[in-house]
Amino acid sequence: MAVPAPAQSVQPTQSAPTSAAARVEARSAHLLAVGTVHGARMSIHLSRLEDNAPVRDAEVALVLRGATHSATALTDGGYAVETPDLALPGAAAVRIEVTSSGTRQDLEGTLQPATGSEPTEDKGSSRQLGWWVLNFAVCIGFLWLWQRRKRDAPDEEAP
Repeated sequence: MAVPAPAQSVQPTQSAPTSAAARVEARSAHLLAVGTVHGARMSIHLSRLEDNAPVRDAEVALVLRGATHSATALTDGGYAVETPDLALPGAAAVRIEVTSSGTRQDLEGTLQPATGSEPTEDKGSSRQLGWWVLNFAVCIGFLWLWQRRKRDAPDEEAP
């Protein structure tokens, strides 16, 4: 009789906040390519639209800002392109040329820059603290003036 292994508790790991990566989604009639950019490297995952199966053993090239860059196949079935053009700011038109089984398909899309979150005002910011101090000062000043006016007002007695 087999003894079950003791259950292991899994502690949630705390990871550093990740910034959103620039990405491109390019389509043709039969293929979908999703590329994510990290620095000067783009990882491209290529799949068929009909069954979402990955496309392997294809020749892939990326046309970006007028230059053609050939992609290398990765062990996970994706493709990678390295070029300094990927690190340039702004959106750019992208064409991914895929040649598989003697057929060439061009997938077109737009490389969208990373949507870095705008610096938002968090609850502990110094600006918010300044507003709280100002609000309390105004309230205390109003109460002080009201009390002073009430104290200095002549008492009205009935005749």
